[in-house]
Amino acid sequence: MSVDGLNGQACGQQKVLTLDSMNPYAKKVEYAVRGPIVLRAMAIEKELQEGIKKPFCEVIKANIGDAHAMGQKPITFIRQVLALCTYPPLLCDPSMPEDAKSRARKILAACAGHSIGAYTASQGIEAIRQSVANYIEKRDGGISSNPDNIFLATGASDAIVTTLKLLVSGKGKGRTGVMIPIPQYPLYSAAIADLGAVQVNYYLDEDNCWALNIDELRRALYQARQHCNPKVLCTINPGNPTGQVQTRQVIKEVIQFAAEERLFLLADEVYQDNVYADGCQFHSFKKVLFEMGAGYSDVVELASFHSVSKCYMGECGFRGGYVEYVNLDPDVKAQLMKLVSVHLCPPVSGQTILGVITDPPQAGEPSYHSFLNEKTCVLRSLAERARLTEEVFRGVPGIRCNPVQGAMYSFPRINIPPRAIDAAQAAGQAPDMFFCMKLLEETGICVVPGSGFGQAEGTYHFRMTILPQTDKLMELLTRVKDFYQSFTAQYG
Repeated sequence: MSVDGLNGQACGQQKVLTLDSMNPYAKKVEYAVRGPIVLRAMAIEKELQEGIKKPFCEVIKANIGDAHAMGQKPITFIRQVLALCTYPPLLCDPSMPEDAKSRARKILAACAGHSIGAYTASQGIEAIRQSVANYIEKRDGGISSNPDNIFLATGASDAIVTTLKLLVSGKGKGRTGVMIPIPQYPLYSAAIADLGAVQVNYYLDEDNCWALNIDELRRALYQARQHCNPKVLCTINPGNPTGQVQTRQVIKEVIQFAAEERLFLLADEVYQDNVYADGCQFHSFKKVLFEMGAGYSDVVELASFHSVSKCYMGECGFRGGYVEYVNLDPDVKAQLMKLVSVHLCPPVSGQTILGVITDPPQAGEPSYHSFLNEKTCVLRSLAERARLTEEVFRGVPGIRCNPVQGAMYSFPRINIPPRAIDAAQAAGQAPDMFFCMKLLEETGICVVPGSGFGQAEGTYHFRMTILPQTDKLMELLTRVKDFYQSFTAQYG
């Protein structure tokens, strides 16, 4: 047959990869934080650049917790150490502080060829894992942390997905069920869908400031056991998108529940420095677990996660995070080592930042006061923005907003008039998506509908970050408030 004949035959063939032939689990993955409303926001930005007239001059993206994109300045000491590690000749620069240089030398000495451009161990640089262990011990009041149980990762998200990969197994009614809070961070629903696991929803109590209720955990577990094998319990503290901070008593009850029902605990603690409300305090699951004694600390399997992307750092783009495992089966740990080796190693720049935040300047070092001042200013400003957000929304009839006790988001509940619900259905959209899309088109404000996080049936919410700088946040809140009032007037 001629070459032309082969080409003609090939042109008539169906593609190997089609919607029908692709991985069915991948088709089920949804991630609202970067979903269709964000794609529309990006399109509107291009339209503005092309000179197309809008009722606003810029898009304010309040859909994602990206601190630096919202104007937060990097912490100087973090960037100094990173710069020194990236370009070691700066170690001879007298303008660089000695404490930054000492940390850079320590990190470079632990790298092959004294370069952060080299691969590291798949588990992460040993010296940085030791630094993370020291940080955890100090945070938890001296409770021991073993660096061999710590795995560095490409952000906390990567560590969460890797851990879920280990946990998911079985078929039919034996398929792994993963209990997640509703509202949830969509990483969890996306990963569960991608892995072919079963999502088991337990609902947070909105009327009690999004508290976690053990009776609701028990209801969700017993109901799920009729169609799957629930063996994973995820909790997010401080909460995303809900902003609540769990009390020590609630954490203790969750651990007792996990022990009684033989559940593997995943503790997402990436917002552990972001606690604002009076009377609230962050308690790590590991600390509470060990304070409960050997009957629990020797038995309950726990994975806890942290990240450089949140808190006061906001270094999202460097993709650094870690997971610490407690009571992980040694044979499973060997399989985990194999699994992480497939990805070679986490980004070394992200590992470097982990090394800095877990070994910050100490009293007496040259950078101590400036570092502490920058960190305190960031957290104090976030606390003020949390208070401001709650205050403005609480003053709007039809909007109900719980206190933002921690994290970086507000998750207000909105009353959507019946006529607007009908209009949404006619447009083929969820009512809160309809609201958020109109908000974007008319004001340039990009927030995420609550349906992307999960919510009690018949309720509607949206999530917005409190990260915009105070003047920009006040502008955002005012626009949302004015739009909501006109929206309800139009459809009321």
